[in-house]
Amino acid sequence: MSQEAFRIIVFLCAFASGSHIANPLCANGEAPNVLLILVDDLGYGDLSSYGATDLHTPHIDSLVTGGMKWTNFYANCPVCSPTRAALLTGRYPDLVGVPGVIRTFSNDSWGLLDPNVELLPAALKRAGYQTAIVGKWHLGLAEPNTPTLRGFDHFHGFLGDMMDDYYSHLRNNRNYMRLDRQEITPPATHATDLFADWACQWLQSVREDSPFFLYLAFNAPHDPVQPPASALARYRNRYPATDLIRARYAAFVEHLDLAIGKVTDTLHSTGRDENTLIIFTSDNGGRTQSGASNGSLTGAKQEMLEGGLRVPMCATWPGQIAANSSTDRVALTMDLFPSVCDAAGVEYPQDVDGQSVLPTLLGHPQPSPDRDLYWVRLEGGKRYQGKPYYCVRRGPWKLLQNVADEDFRLYNLQDDPREQHDVAGDYPETVVTLRESLTNHRQRCASVPFRDDRGSGPGEVAGH
Repeated sequence: MSQEAFRIIVFLCAFASGSHIANPLCANGEAPNVLLILVDDLGYGDLSSYGATDLHTPHIDSLVTGGMKWTNFYANCPVCSPTRAALLTGRYPDLVGVPGVIRTFSNDSWGLLDPNVELLPAALKRAGYQTAIVGKWHLGLAEPNTPTLRGFDHFHGFLGDMMDDYYSHLRNNRNYMRLDRQEITPPATHATDLFADWACQWLQSVREDSPFFLYLAFNAPHDPVQPPASALARYRNRYPATDLIRARYAAFVEHLDLAIGKVTDTLHSTGRDENTLIIFTSDNGGRTQSGASNGSLTGAKQEMLEGGLRVPMCATWPGQIAANSSTDRVALTMDLFPSVCDAAGVEYPQDVDGQSVLPTLLGHPQPSPDRDLYWVRLEGGKRYQGKPYYCVRRGPWKLLQNVADEDFRLYNLQDDPREQHDVAGDYPETVVTLRESLTNHRQRCASVPFRDDRGSGPGEVAGH
């Protein structure tokens, strides 16, 4: 038996037993650098590599073709904050206090990240990683739930949710731009360009004596759809017949693609790209009212239908992840936490809900896990009234609501991938068993607070 074959067998046996060991396949025995790129509200059909024919995304497409493309990857929620919480904790978001969106004002804020849960950067720091976040945080507006107090060495970006303007960078007339713990007023440059520049600056300054973890979280293409005038003009020259709403959105995505290309070019120029694991994905599906496309999927952002939950995802790692590979394995955002830790050889808590997909990424056989999957969103306003709505999936069966208190719908995604036929009436026993499973999950999360003990949310505290 060759040494390589032996290492692979040891690696797979470790996963089968549930233990976590240093990845034996790292280049030269070194832990990989990790660049995790998260974009905001990108539709499943908004990349050339995912079927878009009316826009060009060559830099993101090069990541897709340079590694493994995932066709059944899901965000942990159809809106922002919960998915980000799942990404950084490896847990279901309602188990760490973030069942909904964290906002400025307490009466409309639906999350409070559990201060006792270890985040991914803290786990990596224990293994000697340099850690940074550039861009959107959206997991708390006041200390201690700010990046540098939750495991990041460096933060250069935006604490809040959406920006009201990509050039003034304010939200509700408040400045949430920070450099580490200090409020800053950056130049009136498009936020996408700022974040790309700041990421490049950090990559150029990072020490070479230890691996790094850079979490690069763009606000784009979240509303307001605001491409630079030059980007829109270039797009209109190529696609003059495209309606203005779609044209603005497509130009916005193309501008985002250029920014990502600038970052990956900088990574290459530093000479550290050969041992860097790059992961790209979105926090939820696209908002079709803003011009996004979710391809052939039904539904959109905020909905538990596929268009709200299924997102593009790819991972590249030269010499480890095969180029032009793909998988239809079902995975969620929370699975990235243990996957990154396993790639880095980092121990992580046994109670994480995510399950590592590193064997799949490396091209090794990996049985599909026997697990039910859950989604929740808690929201206010007239439509939601401060009540949660849910989705649960078991194999091809998917039971969902799109608003609290509505009857559950049941779809079989194998037979009906576009979710056109509600078969709840035809399979009442399946509905019962899935609702029982969901009830167990709800009970598991019931005691986790999403507000602090004074009854105020995190935003109003930050506003003082």
